[in-house]
Amino acid sequence: MKKLAMHWKIIIGMILGIIFGFIMNSIDGGRGFVGDWIAPFGKIFINLLKLIAVPLILASLIKGVTDLKDISKIKNMGLRTIGIYVATTVVAIIIGLSIVNIVKPGVGMPEETIEKIKLRYANDAGVADKLMKASVQKDAGPLQSLVDIFPSNIFQSFVEASMLQVIFFALFVGICLLLIGDKKAKPLVDFFDSLNEVVMKMVDLIMLFAPYAVFALLANVIIAFDDTEILIKLLYYAFCVVGGLILMIGFYMILVSVYTKKSPLWFLKQISPAQLLAFSTSSSAATLPVTMERVEEHLGVDGEVAGFVLPVGATVNMDGTSLYQGIAAVFIMQVIWPEGLTFTNQLVIVATALLASIGSAAVPSAGMVMLVIVLESIGFPAELLPIGLALIFAVDRPLDMCRTVVNVTGDATVSMIVAKSLGKLHDPKPKEWDDNYEEVK
Repeated sequence: MKKLAMHWKIIIGMILGIIFGFIMNSIDGGRGFVGDWIAPFGKIFINLLKLIAVPLILASLIKGVTDLKDISKIKNMGLRTIGIYVATTVVAIIIGLSIVNIVKPGVGMPEETIEKIKLRYANDAGVADKLMKASVQKDAGPLQSLVDIFPSNIFQSFVEASMLQVIFFALFVGICLLLIGDKKAKPLVDFFDSLNEVVMKMVDLIMLFAPYAVFALLANVIIAFDDTEILIKLLYYAFCVVGGLILMIGFYMILVSVYTKKSPLWFLKQISPAQLLAFSTSSSAATLPVTMERVEEHLGVDGEVAGFVLPVGATVNMDGTSLYQGIAAVFIMQVIWPEGLTFTNQLVIVATALLASIGSAAVPSAGMVMLVIVLESIGFPAELLPIGLALIFAVDRPLDMCRTVVNVTGDATVSMIVAKSLGKLHDPKPKEWDDNYEEVK
């Protein structure tokens, strides 16, 4: 019988996890069982992916820079990458604002629903945490994001998984290896080349556990939903976000079809394991090793391009999150601050969401922190901020899962476009975890 493809295994794991979660939700002690005996396996999987993220970025980026053999090519690739990421983010924000202004999901929300949401979430510890993090980020200087790129202790950057700092260090090392000449650079280049192969093989092995991990992750997500009435009331808003995200993926498919001449359906099939993991983990950073493996081996993007474009994208490219911010900000204003819905304020939302997305943490619910910054930029009343976040807090996690899928899809799309523009897109050469097993027996 033909071997079942990985994306089907993951989909089966997700469906069973959702069903299992609903069953456990209806059983006394079911939530405790999932939390104690099921959820830890999902955490182990995410920890393994995070474990290899930093060495993968370091090895692949240094290898990619040294393979280019020319410093000017790094500048060329960098400018194209950042330019395309900024352009797609602007498109995402415009799509989000267009949908929320046409559909108006916040207009006419019943007062009793607003009051219930206030009572349930306005004083929630999660809301308070997001407000505190946003305050810290806002109080930093205007160039703090630039300062944060340059590490003072690279080992601390490794420990904290500060992606932009790791990327800077890898680029710095790669450029210096080019400048000292092939003979002196060869031992270190060979080391990072070998490390890159080892880490990519780790991805293959970790992915064998993926179907079981997503079962655990989705079961844990389902048991977290404890107020279905509020969820139903917010479906209108949620559908606007999901509809915008689907349109954004459609935009990516047009780019893939027109520029790279590849079938959009083929693209989605190849990248689907990374998309499904992005949905399950809500983290671009945790999904990064899998995204890199799919893009290099299954989409045919050269390693030096994927090694640069994807780590940068995991930090800078937040198309799904930026689209969500546009919708969420206007939705909140429609409900509790309609006088703030001016054309000027919506232009400010576009600019602030774009700037906030650069350097935002590629972790679950980072978009909520960015949303506070966006709302404060348009003069949203400070006393209404907890209520505003409370309005959308109940559905933030499922929407976070959806927008992370778009973030990862955007990273893969841009990597293909950059590779095509540089002549670095070739026929895919997939590898299996046991390719060299017979040789080492």
